[in-house]
Amino acid sequence: MLNSNVGIWGNGNWLDPARRTEACEVAAEIEELGYGSLWLSAGFGEGMPSVFGDLLAATKHMTVASGILSIWHSTAADTTSAFNSLEQLHPGRFLLGLGASHGRIVEASNQTYERPFSRMVNYLDELDVQQPSVPHDRLVLAALGPRMLKLASERSSGAHPYFVPVEYTAFAREVMGSNAQLIPEQGVVLETDPQLARAIARNHMELYLGLPNYTNNLIRLGFSEDDIRDGGSDHLVDAIVAWGDLDAIAERVAAQLAAGADSVCVQVLNGDSSEFPRQQYSDLAKVLF
Repeated sequence: MLNSNVGIWGNGNWLDPARRTEACEVAAEIEELGYGSLWLSAGFGEGMPSVFGDLLAATKHMTVASGILSIWHSTAADTTSAFNSLEQLHPGRFLLGLGASHGRIVEASNQTYERPFSRMVNYLDELDVQQPSVPHDRLVLAALGPRMLKLASERSSGAHPYFVPVEYTAFAREVMGSNAQLIPEQGVVLETDPQLARAIARNHMELYLGLPNYTNNLIRLGFSEDDIRDGGSDHLVDAIVAWGDLDAIAERVAAQLAAGADSVCVQVLNGDSSEFPRQQYSDLAKVLF
C-alpha cells in the first residue's frame, strides 16, 4: 500500500538521460517500498514528457510530479500539451508543479525577471483557456510568500514549498486555510556526527542561500542576516535540513505533518550526488510509514 503522507524529492541523476534506465528502476523500488509520490525538478521543461513518461511507465500507481517547472521557460500551450500527453498514457497520475523561478536563473537565459506574481497569474489564465485545460486539482504552485500561497489555494490544488523549516509549514497552512494541499520538501541527512552532517547540509544549501526568494522567506520567518551568512548558522542549517539517525528523520517528518503538511517530500542528501541513495530510501521507509 502506498503512503500518501510521504514522497521522495529528487534532482540530478533522476534527470540524466544516461541514467534513465537506473532512474526507472529506482522509481519502481520506491513505489514498492510504499512511498506515495516522486517529485522531480522539471527545470526548463526540456524533454518533460519523455522524463516523466518513462518514470510513470516504470511505476503502477505512484504519483509522479514536477517540482517544479519554470513558467519562464515553457509556454502555457507547451505545458498543457505535455500534461495532456502524460494524462492520456497514465490517467490521474501526473501532478504538475509550476514555479516563478529566480531572477538569477531567468536572466541567465536572456529574459527580464520582473513581477513574478503577475507573471504567474497571467500564466494560469493562459493555462485555463487551453483545450483541454489542466484541471486545478492536478496543479500545484511553488509558493513562499503569502500572496503566492493565497494564489495557490485559489487557482490550484495547493502549494509545494521548497527549502522551508517546520515553522514555515505552520505559517503556510494558516495563510491557505484547511482545504488546500500543502506539500513541502524536506532535506534529510542520515548522519549522526554533527560536523559531518552539517557539512553535507551546507553543501546542499549553498546555492539556495544565494537566491533572494529563499533568503527573504527566511528573514520573514525570523532568521537573521547572520544566520544566512557564511553557509548558514547551525541554527538555520538544523531548521532546514533534518539530520541524525532514522528516528530523528522520522521525528522531523512527523513535525512537518503536525504543522499542517498533507504530505512531505523527502530529499535524501548524502554528499555523493553521483549515486541514487537506494539503501537510504529503504531504511527510511521502515520508520516513515
